[in-house]
Amino acid sequence: MTDGDRGHEAGPRRALLLENIHPDAVAVLEGAGFEVETERGALSEDQLIERVADVSVLGIRSRTQVTRRVLEAAPRLTVLGAFCIGTNQIDLPAATERGVAVFNAPFSNTRSVVELAICEIIALTRQLTDKNAKMHAGVWDKSATGAHEVRGRRLGIVGYGNIGSQLSVVAEAMGMQVLFYDTAEKLAIGNARPCGSLHELLESVDIVTLHVDGRPANRQLFGEEEFARMRPGSIFLNLSRGFVVDHEALRRHLVSGHLAGAAIDVFPKEPAGPGEPFESELRGLPNVILTPHIGGSTEEAQQDIGGFVAGKLVRYLTEGTTTLSVNLPGLSLPAPDSGCRLLYVHRNVPGVLGRVNSLIGSFGVNVDGEVLGTKGDIGYLIADISCGWPDELLDQLADLDCTIAVRVVTLGSGPADS
Repeated sequence: MTDGDRGHEAGPRRALLLENIHPDAVAVLEGAGFEVETERGALSEDQLIERVADVSVLGIRSRTQVTRRVLEAAPRLTVLGAFCIGTNQIDLPAATERGVAVFNAPFSNTRSVVELAICEIIALTRQLTDKNAKMHAGVWDKSATGAHEVRGRRLGIVGYGNIGSQLSVVAEAMGMQVLFYDTAEKLAIGNARPCGSLHELLESVDIVTLHVDGRPANRQLFGEEEFARMRPGSIFLNLSRGFVVDHEALRRHLVSGHLAGAAIDVFPKEPAGPGEPFESELRGLPNVILTPHIGGSTEEAQQDIGGFVAGKLVRYLTEGTTTLSVNLPGLSLPAPDSGCRLLYVHRNVPGVLGRVNSLIGSFGVNVDGEVLGTKGDIGYLIADISCGWPDELLDQLADLDCTIAVRVVTLGSGPADS
């Protein structure tokens, strides 16, 4: 909602879900009273602008770009769900400026990504891609040369977040020695050992796997220098973000034999949908596994993501809960069975709480409970109040110079603003 939006007119209960989001998300939103429109694929910026004018809930995955232009074309948009881990496809500052809450699924597909990484590590270590290709060509090459067990191998994990740390547990259970590097202080799990620098890790392990986020600082994280520092005969995996790796440099080190193999699931430029051509410098290399961004693409993960994110969207719309929001302070206030709840997004400046409570009190409205939190330049207030208060109070709250968005919901009545 833009500055001055009163937020107390009944809005259209419309949700738009793109990129083949799991039907469980549709069921959750429909159960909350929304009319849900779905699309199997992503939409371009212009296509999305044409569709969002009266949408209050937008759900996307990784290929749809939600730009400032899109957000400006969506005056009724209240909440945005990224049904995936990453949110770099969303202009988060623009969403925050308009009071649009953003939620993602930071945990739901963790196990699926970990299992794919383990699968690819085993396949490359046992040279299964090469053996498979030869068998299909009618060549029987029964040889142990160059094939290894993963037990005892040294795995280097770059990025020790949700995925990296769970991969650490599974790899260690298989007998691997785990080293990791992260720019933030992380507690080592089990016998995993942190490295003081990326270079230390690269020079110490047999397998390197990337599990970093999409922040701009990670662009071209891995290039010529990093591949050159890896041990001869090492294996490289990237199941994180396509733009963090220089694929031309990777190809050179694979063709030269410096690296024994690679598995890549994400690419700097990916097709918008099925049927579009895929181009990559890595195509045709026998010691490379290429997969079409399917790290989290299991039925279990997609079902979990669908229910998890949709649930977050509905709780925000009906109760104002922002726990695990990407861009707003994470707040939760137990909801009574009835009454009204004020949801107030504002600029983080001194004295806001006092101004709001003073204004509420001047209209004789009682505050039964409230909680306020801040995150950078943004503040967020949840307050339970008496119902039946005058529209003039909402008008005056919306007119405060610190206001970004203000809504009132009737508890127990569904997602529409009262």
